[in-house]
Amino acid sequence: MKTATGTTLFYNGQLIDGTGAAPVPNAAVVVTDGLITYAGPAADAPPATDARQIDAQGGTIMPGLIEAHIHLTYFNVTELQDLDIKYPVEYVTLQSAVNAKTALECGYTSARSGGCLHNIDVWMKKAIEEDLIPGPRLTASGREICGAGGLMDWNPDYRKIGMEGIVFIVNGAEEARAAVRKLVKDGIEWVKTYPTGDAASPDINDHHTLCMTFEEMHAVVEIAHNHGLKVTGHCRATEGIRNALLAGYDAIEHGTFMDDECLELLLKRNVPMCPGLGFELFSVQRGKEFGLPQRVIDGHQETLEAGAESCRKVLAAGGTIGLGGDYGFGWTPHGTYAQELTFFVNYVGFSVLDTIRCATLDGAKMMGRDHELGTLQTGKLADVLVVDGDVMKDISILENRDKLRVVMQGGFIKAGTLLSRTGCDPPAK
Repeated sequence: MKTATGTTLFYNGQLIDGTGAAPVPNAAVVVTDGLITYAGPAADAPPATDARQIDAQGGTIMPGLIEAHIHLTYFNVTELQDLDIKYPVEYVTLQSAVNAKTALECGYTSARSGGCLHNIDVWMKKAIEEDLIPGPRLTASGREICGAGGLMDWNPDYRKIGMEGIVFIVNGAEEARAAVRKLVKDGIEWVKTYPTGDAASPDINDHHTLCMTFEEMHAVVEIAHNHGLKVTGHCRATEGIRNALLAGYDAIEHGTFMDDECLELLLKRNVPMCPGLGFELFSVQRGKEFGLPQRVIDGHQETLEAGAESCRKVLAAGGTIGLGGDYGFGWTPHGTYAQELTFFVNYVGFSVLDTIRCATLDGAKMMGRDHELGTLQTGKLADVLVVDGDVMKDISILENRDKLRVVMQGGFIKAGTLLSRTGCDPPAK
């Protein structure tokens, strides 16, 4: 992805740099050739007489948001089965490009894939990096891995249509190794697995069941790490979290029923977690509207309460928590990602600064790119948001695209109300 040339000065706003530090009032941020060269009090800013100057109008200057578990290939489905039988790969690819553009317009300048259909994320990443389409900087995942009969194995055998558009179904360690080897050839960066079930499948694969054996999980890690790939997993049940950490997983998705032993393992290996927890609240609040059975809604209520407590424990212990997850269902449609931040402040009880750090710096850590993304600090890539309003007083303004004055990526203004009014900074050629 190209970076801009020239200098831009942001001024007349409070600075939230993403590190968790207190806001800096009357701040300035200087961008030179696509990099942050100054972020701090305006009184100490270097001269920028030839710079393009952008007035934050008393609002907030902060890092671009990072979605730590995005599903670009999910198209606001109401049933899991729709994902592999509703549309062909060509149409899913077009939908995914629209979702990527939407994410950027919502202030998400980077994202980490939580799994995709048909290996689309790998090529989506390439298209974004080559400036063919707009979208967040992407860490690519691919088709997922689940044990036979597990949460993602929903097509009955008599249909003989398989599952390989969305997930590899494995029986035993050797099939798990073979699945990872296919993903290696696909060019992915993260291997997504399903060690546990979910409230969405209360009959045989609920949130207290396992969907993979420890041997299968260890085999996935063995091959993935040999090829320099990272491994993560959908982990709700306590035993599934423990198995993932003991097998050598590099991240945990959800981490719902985390006991003290799991927490100790998580911290000892410094494994980040992405709760994807807002999905549970929205499933409870809107489940009946979309025809979810009461048993499923009750299960989501249980995972909501347990997951919130796990998040509080991980935060208090100093763990890494990326925010995002499972947007792309009917009740969590694309474009509503920033609901996650509001939820973590209002329901889970995180402070605004902790929440923003999780949605910026910790997301960059999960991507393995915190050396260049996630904060407004000298030397970092200039992924910058200018927000109309004080997010410290009301974090929910991040949900409103009309409040995003500037969405800058690599020094280019890619979205925001300023761009729509002036027409400046078209995509790089």
